[in-house]
Amino acid sequence: MAEIIQEEKAGGKKKAKKHAPHIDMTPMVDLMCLLITFFMLTTAFSKPKIMEINLPEKIKDPTKQEAPRISASRTLNIILGPDNLIYWYPGAVKPEDYTNLPPVSQVDFSPTGIREMLLERNRSLAKKIADYNEQVLTGKLVISQDSLLSGIRKLKTDDDTGPIVLIKAYKKANYGNFVDILDEMNICGIARYTFVDIAWFEEKMVEAAAGIPSAPATAQK
Repeated sequence: MAEIIQEEKAGGKKKAKKHAPHIDMTPMVDLMCLLITFFMLTTAFSKPKIMEINLPEKIKDPTKQEAPRISASRTLNIILGPDNLIYWYPGAVKPEDYTNLPPVSQVDFSPTGIREMLLERNRSLAKKIADYNEQVLTGKLVISQDSLLSGIRKLKTDDDTGPIVLIKAYKKANYGNFVDILDEMNICGIARYTFVDIAWFEEKMVEAAAGIPSAPATAQK
């Protein structure tokens, strides 16, 4: 508040004395402290956005480590291609069969694309996760958020029917597609997936499906 000092003259009249105004900052300091306290109590602190990725255990001795066996009937190969497209095929391809490569199917990142295909192949586990979430949302099962996530992880660990997804990238794929495909894995509740290097014959399969000119096929290592 500003304070003006006045002096009294003869006759009872008051005349303002020319002094520098004095501003009392005490109320402003109190108001500032109240505002800081208010914002500290009402502001939701943003949490760091992280993405959980399950990595394989570190191999101590590669010479004594046996490669994991993957069932061909459960294997699903997903190749991130150019122009934000995805190419996929089930099972496995033998390198010696490069002259008779199977066709690949093409989808996009829309809900009716890769997500619909993954949900169809992961129908059993996706239904279990959806039912589990429904019980928590409706109050039939009262548990904490950490217990909910732990329960979903347990369902994924016990799953033995869902697809084993091998994610690969064509040389013209972009980085954003890696994040998009990981989001789809989480949305569809895929229990087992990993990133692997694309094989040379799989590049030929993508180029044939996308109409990309390629060099003549030759046997490679």
